[in-house]
Amino acid sequence: MTLKYGDGNARRAEEVFGWGRQNIAVGMAEKRTGIECLSLHAAFSGRPRWEDQYPQAAEALRELAWAHAQPDPTFRPPVSYTRLTAKTAREGLHQKGIEEALLPAPSTMAVILNRLGFRLRNVVKSKPLKKLPETDAIFDHLKKKDEAAVLGDFRKRSSYVRVGMLR
Repeated sequence: MTLKYGDGNARRAEEVFGWGRQNIAVGMAEKRTGIECLSLHAAFSGRPRWEDQYPQAAEALRELAWAHAQPDPTFRPPVSYTRLTAKTAREGLHQKGIEEALLPAPSTMAVILNRLGFRLRNVVKSKPLKKLPETDAIFDHLKKKDEAAVLGDFRKRSSYVRVGMLR
């Protein structure tokens, strides 16, 4: 906007748009050099993530989560369902030899699992196929056989008796 409507002048863009002149100057320097300027607060604040602090433990957690994951019946997403809880994940990592002091609390472990894409969900059963047109013909044939057996037509009845409910 500054280049288009303010001829690259930060003071003119400040007057027209009401933006801060320092912010405009930083944005134009980023565009000119291609380097993103971060403030010290953005660059050095915040606690490092557990996965960044302990990459070996994070990799062991991923392997454990993949072992408990189940693919979607449609095979569209790579992982969609898992039965792994945060408490089970902690116990599994402890059994793999990760020190207890390095393991986060169960609530934090749940956040880490969510961040890695492993969410605790119910396992979905595969959905049945839609009804085929031949299905009605098959059931009509069985219904005729059952009616013949019920009416006592022993000549049409086969050597077995089907047990079930009629429609």
